[in-house]
Amino acid sequence: MNTTHATAPATPDAPVRFDTKIAVLLREDLETWQRLNVTAFLVSGLGTQCPEVIGEPYEDADAVGYLPMFRQPVLVFEGAKETLTDAHARVLSRALPRAVFTSDLFTTGNDRDNRAAVRAVPTAELDLVGLAVYGPKNAVDKVLKGARMHP
Repeated sequence: MNTTHATAPATPDAPVRFDTKIAVLLREDLETWQRLNVTAFLVSGLGTQCPEVIGEPYEDADAVGYLPMFRQPVLVFEGAKETLTDAHARVLSRALPRAVFTSDLFTTGNDRDNRAAVRAVPTAELDLVGLAVYGPKNAVDKVLKGARMHP
């Protein structure tokens, strides 16, 4: 599913604009270390399912290579527990690519246990602390209704 479309710049030096958005919504009561950890985990899956979000590899002036990154910004938002619950319902109804992080994942220590912790809880009962979403800007904006930009 290739949904990233870049608007052609007017000049070669003009910024490229995307009609898609990558966004992360974090629960407002997380500690700083938790916010950073949750954000990193949430966005890590987007490139595997939506490869069009990944840009070209980097190289410095000495020809040292670096991994490619997202080719568009990741916007980070925050909201109350209810905001996450509502956003989760909206992202599911729109069938947008998404990732979730639940409070249970802070107590596990590996990928297998992480997946088992999510699998053990019905959708409506997930204790969400983070949600990542990718898709058309207007659809992502609707999913994030009620959230505010992370300070």
